[in-house]
Amino acid sequence: MNYELFLAKRIVVAKQHKSSISSPIIKIAITAIALGIIIMMITISSVFGLQYKIKEKISGFNGHVQITNYDDNNSQITVTPISIEQEFYPNFSNVEGIKNVQTFATKAGIIRTKTDFEGVILKGVDSEYDWSFFKSYLTQGTLLTITDETSNLVLISELTANRLKLKVGDKFNLFFMKDNLNKATNVRVFTVKGIYNSGFKDFDENYVLGDIKHIQRLNKWKSNQVGGFEVLLEDFDKLEEKGKEIYQEVASTLNAQTISEKYPAIFDWLKILDTNIIVIIGIMILIAGINMITALLVLILERTQMIGILKSLGSSNWSIRKIFLYNATYLIAIGLFWGNVIGIGLLLIQKYFGVVTLDPENYYVSKAPVYLDVEYILLLNIGTLLLCLVMLLIPSYIVSKISPVKAIKFD
Repeated sequence: MNYELFLAKRIVVAKQHKSSISSPIIKIAITAIALGIIIMMITISSVFGLQYKIKEKISGFNGHVQITNYDDNNSQITVTPISIEQEFYPNFSNVEGIKNVQTFATKAGIIRTKTDFEGVILKGVDSEYDWSFFKSYLTQGTLLTITDETSNLVLISELTANRLKLKVGDKFNLFFMKDNLNKATNVRVFTVKGIYNSGFKDFDENYVLGDIKHIQRLNKWKSNQVGGFEVLLEDFDKLEEKGKEIYQEVASTLNAQTISEKYPAIFDWLKILDTNIIVIIGIMILIAGINMITALLVLILERTQMIGILKSLGSSNWSIRKIFLYNATYLIAIGLFWGNVIGIGLLLIQKYFGVVTLDPENYYVSKAPVYLDVEYILLLNIGTLLLCLVMLLIPSYIVSKISPVKAIKFD
């Protein structure tokens, strides 16, 4: 029989314990544990959710890895065409973990209506384009279907549609400058097929998606020439690894650039958020640990006579320490339980109702995103429990300093 655990249970359920001087201190310690786990859970969920959403949106507009000519690496406009007759297209068989390889081309233009005008980038795509990202952010109309026939249908952002007062089914003129400025501009008439809203203003206000054949004709490219290739990966966490593998497989005249290399400022900012998580978790566990140390010392002081009796009966110091560590484990578990109930509840409310909103110009999302995963919740709870117990090992050592004779007389 584990008598240390038996005594710890008796201490927990004892009526004297509930009305003793340690009762408010224990309640404060439990509250500190609960608040700590709530704050840590919300922090991790919010940061991971924000990182996931931003990465998803950047890759939705650019793919995970872009293969282009070196001339076009620092520009959103493709200038030098690439032949589609590449070993990696349409199937990138030499690198594992590739979801899709799709062609694209971009060209700057100006949308002109009767009352307004707006500078945009026409992104031309082909029939193999993966529309899953835009499907989740489509607000009106339908997605494009690219076939062998040239299509004048386009997908525009809700931001652009509101500025130009356009709706699904409306037509507009899109003007393109020629290389020779002395010649008249090229103009194409497009029809709005669908309207999307990703919440990423930097991209929404720029991109109009349409048929790549328009850009091929405007640039006088051949039908087998494109601006570049977008490579979609199955696992975003392997971005850097797969980016290097893809770079090794493409021709020496081409460059494979990951989105983290193309948008370093955004990804550096996301990495800083990881540091914030570590700092907040460290502070919360430290606060919870200090409160538990205080509670443990009070419990030991309150049970001094019991310690003296147990020692006189032959109990070892470690055996008595285990009694109080079991008791502390129970108190931590109560705090973790209520912290999880409240924390997960708040996160679910945010996930399904979007109570907390953000400025999309600063955070690239309109609502605070939530990332819930059983793995990180378990690790957070187990880590908090273990670290608090480790912190309690040292103060529990005070048991060995208590003299049986003096303890029994203690009042």
